[in-house]
Amino acid sequence: MDFILHMGYVLGILGLIVLSCVVFTNAIEHLGEELNLSEGAVGSVLAAVGTALPETIVPLVAILGAYITGSNIETGQEIGVGAILGAPFLLGTLAFFVTGLAVIFYKNMGKRSLEMPVNTSIMFRDLHYFALAYTIAVASSFIPSITIKHVIAVLLIFMYGLYVFKTIRDEAKTPHSDVEDLDILYLTKFINVSGKFHLAAILLQVLISLLGIIFLAHLFVGQLKFFSALLSINPLILSLIITPIATELPEKFNSVIWIKARKDTLAIGNITGAMVFQSCIPTAVGLALTPWVLTTSALINVAIVYCSVSVVYFNIVKNKGVLCPSALMYGGLFYLIYLIYVILHVKGII
Repeated sequence: MDFILHMGYVLGILGLIVLSCVVFTNAIEHLGEELNLSEGAVGSVLAAVGTALPETIVPLVAILGAYITGSNIETGQEIGVGAILGAPFLLGTLAFFVTGLAVIFYKNMGKRSLEMPVNTSIMFRDLHYFALAYTIAVASSFIPSITIKHVIAVLLIFMYGLYVFKTIRDEAKTPHSDVEDLDILYLTKFINVSGKFHLAAILLQVLISLLGIIFLAHLFVGQLKFFSALLSINPLILSLIITPIATELPEKFNSVIWIKARKDTLAIGNITGAMVFQSCIPTAVGLALTPWVLTTSALINVAIVYCSVSVVYFNIVKNKGVLCPSALMYGGLFYLIYLIYVILHVKGII
């Protein structure tokens, strides 16, 4: 009976997460219009950072919570590192897959074509920054000096600041997309807002939806922990795979919403921009607050991310700047490969 009740609770939380993401994307699009930003800047910076907050909070709670409560610090660090590595893994595999699947699904529904008019220069910029920051973070796990790791943590934060600066500067040269089909701000359906308070209303809707996403993501993680205890699932699966599924849901749902609206640059930039954020800020937290020594399972996780991202990258190069949804679909295959590896590893087969 408990299993059925908790399963219903999980489904309810998922539904509310989707609703929160719809409200968030609506506010972000209006904020981009208000600030006269292009789709590239909105997707890669505003949406990506906003929806990346839940998975940034999870490792902080796991690591700092262990210190504050005096519980098992090593376990807290392992969960934190798993959540940190799991985030870009989910983005570079499952999020790509879901996005590619959404293109094919809406094509079959007659709502769009298979063509993805993505601004691939934005994708290249994001993926270049991600590859550089992620490689630095992974390589630093082999450095024994804690001091050097702390310096690298500061470097990664600086790199992300540089990325945000260059993104906004470069995208400022690109006019914002047409907003004729932009839905009205949802908050104004309930509150009559005058023109001079429109920006305040946008920011309020962003804040409300973000708090909703973060709160619901934590509820979802709590339910996953319940099921892991009930079904005796190894914490390795929880930290590397299951937990990021909850915290990465905002990126996936936001991108599906934008794919349906044929706003592909926003959809892809939301994912690749979040990958840059995840390779810089959370990894800086890991470098600063944990020994940051990656296990074999973690390094295989990293290798899978590189493989999936490489398929998408070289698909764009091969097709001379055109992204094919089939390349995104390979992310599902790479996710499945790692899932099989984890299950076999937990069972002691490999």
